[in-house]
Amino acid sequence: MPVASTSNPQFYPPKLNPVFTRLVQSISPLVAYYAYQVELVVAAEDIAKIKTIEDHRIVYLPNHPTLDDGIVLFMLSARLGQLFHYIVAKEAFKGLMGKFLQSIGAYSIKRGLGDRASISQTLELLQQPKSRVVIFPEGGCSYKNDTVMPFRSGAIQLPFSAMNQLVKKEGYLPDLYLVPVGLKYSYTRQMNWVIEKSLSQLEEALYIQVNTREFYPRLRSIAEKILINLEREYGVKATKGDWNQRIEQLKDLVLYKCEQQLQLTPKEHIPARERVYKIQSIIDSTDKELTKEEEQTYQTLYRSAFRLLNFDAIYDGYVAENPTPERFLDTLTTLEREVFKIEHPSIKGRRKAFISLGEPINLKDYFSAYQEDKTATVDSLAVRIQQTVQKNVDKLA
Repeated sequence: MPVASTSNPQFYPPKLNPVFTRLVQSISPLVAYYAYQVELVVAAEDIAKIKTIEDHRIVYLPNHPTLDDGIVLFMLSARLGQLFHYIVAKEAFKGLMGKFLQSIGAYSIKRGLGDRASISQTLELLQQPKSRVVIFPEGGCSYKNDTVMPFRSGAIQLPFSAMNQLVKKEGYLPDLYLVPVGLKYSYTRQMNWVIEKSLSQLEEALYIQVNTREFYPRLRSIAEKILINLEREYGVKATKGDWNQRIEQLKDLVLYKCEQQLQLTPKEHIPARERVYKIQSIIDSTDKELTKEEEQTYQTLYRSAFRLLNFDAIYDGYVAENPTPERFLDTLTTLEREVFKIEHPSIKGRRKAFISLGEPINLKDYFSAYQEDKTATVDSLAVRIQQTVQKNVDKLA
């Protein structure tokens, strides 16, 4: 659990080293292939779309299905011959890895608290000629390979704000493009033996007696046992009702208890994920000396927040409606995080990362509408881009 101290900066700025980044870009396909078992696939016509706007400012807006997405976007930057800046969760900036991230253009954001330093940095970057900024509009990793979560309006509001500042400063309306980026992974080989191994390990850890070799009934047995265990841990009376209702009831209770312990007023109109990020940021920003009791409390809170994010997009029926190896392993990995208390389960197999670049959207075409009604224009574009990304993900192999 990350707990801040006076030696823990609250913001990590980008320190892009172009020469070093170009060198890393040149070897990134090999590193990704062997270390992360992933290779990038993007169509030539999609690359051509970006070439037509490469003299202008660009914001890339990808979905965020796995913790390896940053690597894939970095490979995309190499394929395009561009240098990107990336907004990355503050907790990733630890030790040498943090320094490496800064050197290739990444900078931090404290999610859930309205990070003024990060916002200011983004606005500054977007006003620079030929800036390229990657923003994950879902706000965090969904852990779902083919399901795009609602996009946060801030990912659209920031480029509009930067454009507004440019108009005031330079006296003309510049081109600034938003590019929807669909990202989807596909295993390159038969994965039944990996699914079998994961099921067996979870069954052993949960003391589940196996009565069938069929994958889906076994997956449901594991999920049910975990749900019952969580209900017992948090004092929820177990029922035999609808699983999705039980999951939502449990998540609502855990979130409420976390906010109560931090003396936060629950804001039910805000998405649960945003409320969880605020809890994590408060814990991470704590710079006082903690007693053992306080440290234990914070560890428990952080564990609960992690669970909420881990199970945020899960629902009963996700695998049944499309029982692909990717959906099976999405779910099994989520369950492994819970049962084995690990944030990064091992990579399940070699994958191809398919990227689809949607038609660039020039914010200049929407600026007058933005001036008339900022909220409606931003919200409308956020929904439109999210739907475009979902359609492109659906089409990917």
